[in-house]
Amino acid sequence: ETPWCSPIKVKHGYANCRTPQGEYYKNVLGTRCDIRCQKGYELHGPQQLICQSSKRWSGKVLCKQKRCPTLSMPTNGGFKCVDGAYFGSRCEYYCSPGYQLKGDRIVTCMDNKVWSGRPASCVDTEPPRIQCPSVKEKTAEPNKLTARVFWDTPEGRDTADGILTDVILKGLPPGSHFPEGDHKIQYTVYDRAENKGTCKFLVKVRVRRCVKLNAPDNGYIKCSGDGNNYGATCEFSCIGGYELQGSPARVCQYNLGWSGVEPTCAPMNINVNVRTAAALLDQFYEKRRLLIISTPTAANFFYRMQLGMLQPAQCGLDLRHVTVVELVGVFPAQIGRIGVKLLPPSLALQLRLLLRIPHYNFNIVVMDKHGMDKERYPFPATPAELFALIDNFPLRKEEMKLQAEIGQSCP
Repeated sequence: ETPWCSPIKVKHGYANCRTPQGEYYKNVLGTRCDIRCQKGYELHGPQQLICQSSKRWSGKVLCKQKRCPTLSMPTNGGFKCVDGAYFGSRCEYYCSPGYQLKGDRIVTCMDNKVWSGRPASCVDTEPPRIQCPSVKEKTAEPNKLTARVFWDTPEGRDTADGILTDVILKGLPPGSHFPEGDHKIQYTVYDRAENKGTCKFLVKVRVRRCVKLNAPDNGYIKCSGDGNNYGATCEFSCIGGYELQGSPARVCQYNLGWSGVEPTCAPMNINVNVRTAAALLDQFYEKRRLLIISTPTAANFFYRMQLGMLQPAQCGLDLRHVTVVELVGVFPAQIGRIGVKLLPPSLALQLRLLLRIPHYNFNIVVMDKHGMDKERYPFPATPAELFALIDNFPLRKEEMKLQAEIGQSCP
């Protein structure tokens, strides 16, 4: 029963020994010891030792701490461990700014030499940042219905690697001419992980506007632009037989009021008591066309025939702003007539002399609104002939367009 081998000491483990005959000492000759390691340690050497006659145990044993495989470093991140890769060690993953952790943040080296939890990775889930300008407000300039608006293109910033793949604009680009109203502008930016960042702002274009003007009774209105935008000009004219009183043109001003005074169309009043034929013709300048019918006698066949043709065509004459002037008889027994107004004999004579109209023959003279002698006829002219001639005058084209717009025509 004498101790034979040295007592067994297993660091981080223990020995379970059995003696041959149940002796007290567990290191007598022939003693067999089963070696076990603590949790987290693994045995290096034989699982059983025998106390030999040489006073030595049959082998050497060592309980070594278990070790997990080295963790792989996540891209755009890293980890910190309490005790390396040994059993029980806790490792905590972290990610670079702009990246988020996917998987378990903390892993532990377990007894089976495997790390707990899922392997971690760092992913870019944060959208890039982009800041748009504030609302852009612009008022259209005079005579314009659009405004040109500029801004600095916003730059996106990625919180992860700083690299952006695309910036997409939805809406008109800076420097464009924007029509009146609100326009939504949107910028979208993508990073390499296809995360999306957006920003929006409004472009507000205003057109200063006056109250809409209407055509005067028995007249026309023609406006530039939109008809009532700042800087727009409205021009007024009257139908045949009427003359304009007030402003012939008005402009929409910055204060949203119209320049000038409101125009009206008053029946034309011809003054026959003027001293010269030129003064009489001046009253029709730019207002009326003249159809001057000259005859040596009231009984002249051509004269009677001409009046007969013109009577049913009065609407067509009015539509074309034509005033009929009759010069009847020869000096000293001659008279002139405009509608129901009689011209003094001296004025009728002056008119024939001024326009070089023969006294002893039937004659028709057609004059335009500028007092130009456009055509002469030595015999009666049909209304169709006269109207075809007048409808080709330059000013007449614009009149026809205005009359068509307001539906003015003859039956």
